[in-house]
Amino acid sequence: MKSLFKKSMLPLVLVIAVSTSYSQTRRSTINENSRTSTSTRISSSRVTYKKEKTKVESVRTIPNRTVLKHNGQSYYYDNNKYYTLSRGRYIVIAPKVGFKIKVLPTNHKRISHRGFNYYYANGIFYVHLNNEYEVVDPEVGTIVSELPSGYEKVVIDGLTYYEYANILYEKIQVNGTRAYEVVGIIDIAS
Repeated sequence: MKSLFKKSMLPLVLVIAVSTSYSQTRRSTINENSRTSTSTRISSSRVTYKKEKTKVESVRTIPNRTVLKHNGQSYYYDNNKYYTLSRGRYIVIAPKVGFKIKVLPTNHKRISHRGFNYYYANGIFYVHLNNEYEVVDPEVGTIVSELPSGYEKVVIDGLTYYEYANILYEKIQVNGTRAYEVVGIIDIAS
């Protein structure tokens, strides 16, 4: 009986030890006094997109658009999406970090991570500051229940992730339900 117990427990202990050490190497550490995390930036040169071409969502007109400006760029907002005008067509884009709005998209969800509140809509993370909502990069470890349409599968160091607006997600299970955890930000400057 002891021999059977040892034979069955040894592989289990090894699996737990290996998976624990593996997960610790993939996660960054976060200082409890700060919202910034380390090792979240990933060079774009390390990222390989599974599809060579991406489908660009565009429309010819936006009937009820609102024009918003940020750092000299015009954003057109309608139906919970942001657009930019290019060659006579409106192309769906994600607003840049620092972009501010007065009212959140109607389909937003509130997400708490380490005592900090984000507002999440269509793959964009906002924080509430001075009666406005500002687009921010989320902290590593933040979990969302779904990805927006337009996400892409990417490979980094042989591992598959999901990317939208330069934010990298890993598919996980939370209480038996599929979810996505932020694991990094693609640094397009590198």
